[in-house]
Amino acid sequence: MRELALAEGGRPHALPFDQGDWDSLKELLKALPQTVDVLVNNAALGTATVEQAGATSRHMEDELFTRVNCLGPLWLTRHLLPGMVKRGYGKILTVSSVGGGIAAFPGFRDADGMSKAAVAFLTRQWAAELSHEPVEVFCVCPGAVDSPMFRQSTLDPLSPADAAELVTRLPRGRLIRAEEIAEVLWWLTTAAAVPLHGAVIDASMGLGVRPGLITNR
Repeated sequence: MRELALAEGGRPHALPFDQGDWDSLKELLKALPQTVDVLVNNAALGTATVEQAGATSRHMEDELFTRVNCLGPLWLTRHLLPGMVKRGYGKILTVSSVGGGIAAFPGFRDADGMSKAAVAFLTRQWAAELSHEPVEVFCVCPGAVDSPMFRQSTLDPLSPADAAELVTRLPRGRLIRAEEIAEVLWWLTTAAAVPLHGAVIDASMGLGVRPGLITNR
């Protein structure tokens, strides 16, 4: 994103934001330096990172999954969407997951999948509401992306041999690169993607249609 901003003659501007926290949302909205034309809801918690976020019980995990993965994008979009409609332009991209957004994986946290399914539904709901408005909404559901979150939740608990064996079972025998998902998101902001308004996109390289590859079941 930094390279993109510099190429466009601008400078990246980072602001603190605790997604799913109402007070933090209000502070973010007040601090925004200009209007928002493209919103990418990408912050989320996974099965390992929810523990790092301070959950000490199962019900606290459930609350964190719901607040960060689901309520955060809902609240932020609700506040920014009216301005997009008024200005006559906007793109809303929400990143979900193949687990919940597309398929179900035995052994994965139910609250995690539920929260990811919720934002896929929100995308369809917003798309229905915006059928005649100049704002497009999309949901992208990545699969096994080579990211710290996936490694912590899925690969790190395994032995090196088991982790390598799991990766070889994945589509194409490899993890998806983060930049590949970024390219999909970037393309969705272009005019060419308008016909996909409301789409929940399986960006799992085929894992969504064959989820047993990751669970070996």
